[in-house]
Amino acid sequence: MERRDRNLAGKEKEADGLRAQLEELRQKQIQQLELISGMSSAEAREVLIKAMEGEVREDASRRVREIEAEVKQESDERAREILAQAIQRCATDVASETTVSVVPLPGDEMKGRLIGREGRNIRALESATGVDLIIDDTPEAVTISSFDPVRREVARIALEKLIRDGRIHPARIEEMVEKARTEVEATMQNEGEQAAYQVGMPGLHPELIKLLGRLKYRFSYGQNVLLHSIEVTHLAGMMAAELGANVDVAKRAGLLHDIGKAVDFQVEGPHAQIGADLVKQWDRSEEVVGAVAEHHGETGSMSVMGFIISAADAISAGRPGARRESLDQYLKRLEALESLANSFSGVEKSYAIQAGREIRIMVKPTEIDDLEALRLSRDIVKKIEETLNYPGQIKVTVIRETRAVDFAK
Repeated sequence: MERRDRNLAGKEKEADGLRAQLEELRQKQIQQLELISGMSSAEAREVLIKAMEGEVREDASRRVREIEAEVKQESDERAREILAQAIQRCATDVASETTVSVVPLPGDEMKGRLIGREGRNIRALESATGVDLIIDDTPEAVTISSFDPVRREVARIALEKLIRDGRIHPARIEEMVEKARTEVEATMQNEGEQAAYQVGMPGLHPELIKLLGRLKYRFSYGQNVLLHSIEVTHLAGMMAAELGANVDVAKRAGLLHDIGKAVDFQVEGPHAQIGADLVKQWDRSEEVVGAVAEHHGETGSMSVMGFIISAADAISAGRPGARRESLDQYLKRLEALESLANSFSGVEKSYAIQAGREIRIMVKPTEIDDLEALRLSRDIVKKIEETLNYPGQIKVTVIRETRAVDFAK
């Protein structure tokens, strides 16, 4: 046993020696590797970690781009689906009313009675109503002209009452105008209440109800503004429900979004800001006020509710049959757009298409190169923004063709 212990002790010493030799060889190898690579083991470890981090970051960035592309595609499809459903579910009338008030007469001799001795009757009527009465060569008709639709309606009703009554003199005119004004105010109140009831918005302030009723006599491109507001209310409510937004706020903002048009003849400024100021007086919801102010993008920023109201307003105004425009105004707008594009040097032809929403410009390839075509499109856009008045946006497309011409002989 003692001999065995001595042998084991000797072997342990030999193992310790071999272990020390191996450690020494390993250190020498590390030193040689560091000498060859020019860096220490800590530095090599840092380089390896950085390389792994770079690979992981690249993979993560690629994945993020893929996810963003998928989300954008899904959001675009979802937005199209929501808009399509809202448009499909909303069916309303087309524009049929006009902004000109014409009162029929039983005979042309009535024109002389309306004018009165030395024009006192027509002056009294114009002074009491604030409108212009146009008595021209049109047979058996009188035209009422005024920028204020409520005044025009008061004058129309008063004139019809006077014609039926037959007694036309300044005192009678003032009496009939006062009765007509009372009747119109009652009609506006009733129409405002009916609109609020129709869209399910009880509890509106009486002043807002009265302003809503004034919109019954206001038209925009032949579209009745009160009917347009009701239509926007339904569209905004449907889109808010699809998006998970507050439906009540969306419907209230949709109903009141154009309320500024009820007084924009009397107050300076854009109707969206006028409407927001009016709503702010009688509605404490900041979301509703903000959506009314933002629905035309004039505030610089836009909330989710502002986008919903803006989209609903665009759908209601842009759908086929919603608005109409005289042929002369339509042609003048297209001609102005084409003549503006033709005024630039190097332009060969220009075509206004999409009802003036887009203009395509053919340039001379020998005078305009590719870089010059980009500059030309920017210059035309800037000139359109500075000189023309138009709703929405106009797309400008500059086309430069490369032509190869040869002759077979």
